[in-house]
Amino acid sequence: MLFPEKLNEFRVYVNDKPDLKGVSDIDLPELNFMTESINGGGVYGEYEAPNYGHLESMQLKINWRVITSELIDFYKPDGIKVDCRMANQHFNTKNRKHELTPSRVLVQGSVTKNALGKLEKGSPYEGSSEVEIHYIKIEDNGKVLYEYDRHNYIYKVDGIDYGAKLREALGL
Repeated sequence: MLFPEKLNEFRVYVNDKPDLKGVSDIDLPELNFMTESINGGGVYGEYEAPNYGHLESMQLKINWRVITSELIDFYKPDGIKVDCRMANQHFNTKNRKHELTPSRVLVQGSVTKNALGKLEKGSPYEGSSEVEIHYIKIEDNGKVLYEYDRHNYIYKVDGIDYGAKLREALGL
């Protein structure tokens, strides 16, 4: 049995180019459903009802150390693809050894913010870039756990396509 311990290492690839150097860390998005308050006759109080498949705005934030030419795609008004590859470290409780398994977060979207950071001698810029996510896929050890595509009504979790009935109802 594998006991998850930590992220051992990661690499970031932008628009299928060689890995982006100088990334200090990445803030992954929150996956929040859009909701509506439900109250009235037959409801004792109120509750928030999720509108399944409809998520709030999501951002991926890449924090980087210094301004380099490798960041050029973040300044363009075109769409962007950010492929985050991770090596997760686990402890195998049966053979008492550490193991690594691959994970991936792939996003496509539009850059909405570039914070250039600050200048201080002997220090990193501590800048960042943010991407508004239109598409996201999360994989663990080669298995797709989650896939969401705003424009194509795709909402898949663990191989179940929760958007299929909606696409069918809309004639897509």
